[in-house]
Amino acid sequence: MTSVSRVLDPSPVRSLDDYIAAGGGTGVEAAVRMGGDAVLEEITASGLRGRGGGGFPTGIKWRTVVENRDDSEPLTVVVNAAEGEPGSFKDRTLVRRNPYRVVEGALIAARTVGADRVHIATKESFRPERDRLERAIAEVIAAGLCEGIAFDVVTGPDEYLFGEETAMLEVLEGRGPFPRIAPPYRRGLDTVGVEGHSAEALLTGPDSPGAGQPVLINNVETMAHVAMIMANGPNWFRELGTPESPGTILCTVSGDVNHSGVAEFAMGTPLSEAISTIGGGVRTARRFVAALSGVAAPLLPAELFDTPLTFEDMAAAGSGLGAAGFIVFDDGTDLIGVVEGVSRFLSVESCGQCYPCKYDGLVITDLLDRARRGNLDARGGRQLADRVRTITKGARCYLATQHQAVVGSLLSLFPDAIAERVAQVGVDVRLGDEGDGDEVDDDDEGPALIAPIVDIVDGEAMLDVRQADKQPDWTFDGTDSGQSPADRMELRRPV
Repeated sequence: MTSVSRVLDPSPVRSLDDYIAAGGGTGVEAAVRMGGDAVLEEITASGLRGRGGGGFPTGIKWRTVVENRDDSEPLTVVVNAAEGEPGSFKDRTLVRRNPYRVVEGALIAARTVGADRVHIATKESFRPERDRLERAIAEVIAAGLCEGIAFDVVTGPDEYLFGEETAMLEVLEGRGPFPRIAPPYRRGLDTVGVEGHSAEALLTGPDSPGAGQPVLINNVETMAHVAMIMANGPNWFRELGTPESPGTILCTVSGDVNHSGVAEFAMGTPLSEAISTIGGGVRTARRFVAALSGVAAPLLPAELFDTPLTFEDMAAAGSGLGAAGFIVFDDGTDLIGVVEGVSRFLSVESCGQCYPCKYDGLVITDLLDRARRGNLDARGGRQLADRVRTITKGARCYLATQHQAVVGSLLSLFPDAIAERVAQVGVDVRLGDEGDGDEVDDDDEGPALIAPIVDIVDGEAMLDVRQADKQPDWTFDGTDSGQSPADRMELRRPV
């Protein structure tokens, strides 16, 4: 099974006229003709699941928003274009190729749930994507296709948590990207002023209705699929994929491969085929040892690379599909250094609202650093396992769970990796003996850089090297202030 082209055009679509000439726009026409209830039935029948990483059924999400809305006021639709998962570049590739399909999907969503405004939320640094979106929106508005619906592009910070749904709503309201407890369908965009830190002022229990209308948030790729489903029907969508994970998915492959890139595959395609098609095999005369789906799921060992690309198959293999951004590693890579890189990324990007997520996360990073350098004793080994178990306590978003999943998979799948380093200081962590703590290796090259992809140029993934200098307080100062971002940042409502 080779790559396909449904939502990812082979070459960039340069204008709205070109998009319409190729059949674009028929999805929103069908949605207007059918009405909201029928569109909900179509999206539900298609089996489309969110392509932002969680894989939640799109039809159920839309219906939940509709059922929780106040009919006296219109809703808001937000398109999540803040792609920041390390290893993933598929949303930005899609926007660069064809922003019109994303806009069309958002229009369908707005007309279906009764929204009068669409925000496409992206990062300030995503300038090529922002330019493409703004030009596309201007063309669609000029053509009169957005009647009754306001459209804009909203830019936000580069922080990883900006891509989390509730944190994104916080940014849209003029505050920092700090996740809430209440989900968007219970607490959308606020309509009243909130004083003080949002973590306290907006603290809403899972069974409380909250304030403000619910908001529908979907990922860029999800919206593109919506446009295609409404143009061609749910049966067409299900012609590819599996019954539980129908349709296609955009995959990014990078790491120890010959060629990094993005391509579209029918769901159910083996991961090994995606790696071969995009990556062209291992970069050196070595063998693959493992892969990460961003920083959201456990390591997948190479012997399971034939796992089909579906939500259920990847979960059954002990990992996860996530945003299908696969970073592949060969046997010349130090997996402790890789996982330390993941741990550093997540502990730095944690906002600090939940103490274990931020501060236990930083301890885990330090312990992995000591293990990688051969300077971890048995006590540290036990502490590492303990912190991995407790890091999720009180977590209001998924980041701490990601941290637990990735580090825990190193400990469970590659138990000898830590034990061998502990043995270097005269102890085997599995036996619980005390160690003597050897000195640091002067030739240490540091952990692997785990960071978002900035661009893919000539088959090479260009990583955001600034991540290596980012401090846990979200500054790039020479030293960390010791404050969490949630405590340090002054949160202001828009004027």
